[in-house]
Amino acid sequence: MIDHVSVPVRDLAAATRFYEAVLGTLGILKLEARPATVGFGKKYPEFWINLRADTPALPDSFGGHICFRARSTDLVDVFHAAALKAGGVSDGAPGLRPQHGEGYYAAFIRDPDGNRIEAVTFTAAERA
Repeated sequence: MIDHVSVPVRDLAAATRFYEAVLGTLGILKLEARPATVGFGKKYPEFWINLRADTPALPDSFGGHICFRARSTDLVDVFHAAALKAGGVSDGAPGLRPQHGEGYYAAFIRDPDGNRIEAVTFTAAERA
């Protein structure tokens, strides 16, 4: 249904470094770079960061939400730790979220521009 998504960033070089470190934990790599945009994905660019230098910082209650699938709870944990190390802010430590369904294990971060990014896996699927 959705081919790709993008988020605005104020500093393309800094955001590229951030997302290379964070998305790399999930096997998502930088696949394309242009003067004002960078695309990440596994086979083709599915997630883009776009330079929008005049974008104001987002308050915690604003902004979009993008979720990436992880293969295991360990990778969700590594994603969260990598985001914090790279300058992101925790918006929900790794753990089960029963309000979202049985086995929903996720971590939420805010990138340096305030975009809300999640990694999720389903523990029931890990056991199957």
